Amino acid sequence: MQILKMIFAPFVAVFKFVNTYFKSSIFFLIVVLILANSSTPKVPNLATIDIKGEIVLADEVLDEIYAAMDDDSIKGVLLDIDSPGGALSPSIAMSDAIKELASKKPTIAYASGTMASGSYYAGIWADKIYANRGSFIGSIGVIMQGANIKELADKIGIKAQTIKAGKFKEAGTFARQWSDEEKAELQGLIDRSYEMFYTDVASARGLDVKAKDNWANARVFLGSEAVSLGLIDDVKSIKEAKDELASLSGVSKQIWKEKPVMDKFISNLTKESANLMMKVFFGGEIR
Repeated sequence: MQILKMIFAPFVAVFKFVNTYFKSSIFFLIVVLILANSSTPKVPNLATIDIKGEIVLADEVLDEIYAAMDDDSIKGVLLDIDSPGGALSPSIAMSDAIKELASKKPTIAYASGTMASGSYYAGIWADKIYANRGSFIGSIGVIMQGANIKELADKIGIKAQTIKAGKFKEAGTFARQWSDEEKAELQGLIDRSYEMFYTDVASARGLDVKAKDNWANARVFLGSEAVSLGLIDDVKSIKEAKDELASLSGVSKQIWKEKPVMDKFISNLTKESANLMMKVFFGGEIR
């Protein structure tokens, strides 16, 4: 036994050494590589801003827009849009910010998937709007929906109690049927919102408001159809859109601003977690 210990002692020592110092060495190597790469940084001259998923809040996108606007090294911005739309207010906030951005540096909106409703509103002021040929464009309209759960509440013995000030404060309630007067008031609100939407689109895209029933009736169009209606400028690949932005920006060599590594990590982690849940509960995944 003593002889075996003597024979294997060197191997045990090597194993302990590797186990103790290998991880530290790898970490040190990574740090060195990062520092080496950062010693000759490449200053980005173009930026991509993603508008993806349902529009609920605009804060993060607005921060990116104003950061790109104030960064003199960024000569042009590509808006990568894949969103079904969402709330009116944040959509307008993004639209106004993009209008300001486009007044200061070349800005191209690219529909990589869906650019509809609020996300179309957001991108209308870009210098050019291009789309993947399989993208969905349009849905220029406004909708308000609400459930009426009175019958269900009656069956299970739930009664609403309301204290209000203001004639229309309860308009849109789900506890009962809306009155005709409430419906008329809500319809007026939707009509005014819709008018603001299609008027801004007509102004941004140079379209005839009188022909709005052709392009602003809440229909969704394929990319080629949207081109013929004037809602977008052309159908292109993402590479073609990027190359044109570089040309408009006077950039000879494209250096795209990358998102922070931690942001990518969190995004990938979130996606992997979602995929795991989808596989466990629904047998599918997010791609």
